[in-house]
Amino acid sequence: MNSVAASRAKLVWNYIEVLKPRESGLHFLMGAIAALIASGGIIAAGGVFPLREFILAAIAIACGIPGCNGLTNYLDRDIDAKMRRTCLRALPSRRIYPPEKSLPLIIALIVIGLTLALVVNPWCFMFGVIGVIAAALWRKTSLEVFLGIIAGCVPVLIGWFAIRPVFDLQILSICLLVAVWIPLHVWSVMVAYRDDYRQAGLRYFPLDWEVNKSVKLLFGLSLLLYGVSIFVFFACHFHLFYLIVANILGILLVTACLRLLSSQSSKSAWQVYKLTAFPYLGIIFITMCLDVWLL
Repeated sequence: MNSVAASRAKLVWNYIEVLKPRESGLHFLMGAIAALIASGGIIAAGGVFPLREFILAAIAIACGIPGCNGLTNYLDRDIDAKMRRTCLRALPSRRIYPPEKSLPLIIALIVIGLTLALVVNPWCFMFGVIGVIAAALWRKTSLEVFLGIIAGCVPVLIGWFAIRPVFDLQILSICLLVAVWIPLHVWSVMVAYRDDYRQAGLRYFPLDWEVNKSVKLLFGLSLLLYGVSIFVFFACHFHLFYLIVANILGILLVTACLRLLSSQSSKSAWQVYKLTAFPYLGIIFITMCLDVWLL
């Protein structure tokens, strides 16, 4: 009986793995915090917290983002099978076979997410549709980063527009932060596994650049991201707490990229990749939320 239960648990985890729970969790956090930041302005003006809109938007993001990540995993399964870093994922390793078995879950999550987004308002639905299209096209190609920027901003826009359907300097600055973060995050892992990508037949930018040029680009992006994080401070009228945390995170990230610039090693590139994920983006979004609600 225990072996049967263990087998079922492994099967369930295989399907969860297809949905990229860590990446989906980070994007859910971004969307939920964007909604909280937007609602903070309403509360400050004497309004009531929009609980219904927040819950609907949160569930829409919680369903839609894993669904889109699962769709990308499904479409990239053949390329993933050729790469050492990704060949052990559930679909390329055939822990779920045939891979079409994952589609009902993926499609159901996307449909639920879009339906709830439509219930909130047409803007959220439109952003959701754009996110699904980006996920469907987001293959390992030269368009990967551009589509990644779109996909990364979608949960933020859904969360914000669910509460405050106005495109102003605040949401623009937050989206700009995400837009600069995406290429630094994506390209750093490509530099770290450059040989793995090229062995799989992938030669698009920046894989077709020399490593010394790629690391210079990453260092430049880290400086730009640092600058944008400070711009967010002024655009969103945050307090000193955010400014201190943004400076600490920015200095850590620039230092990591400076180390990569010096060593040009895969290990240093991987460290930049890991730092950009939750430690940087996750903490800076949490800091925004705490700044709005506690200060």
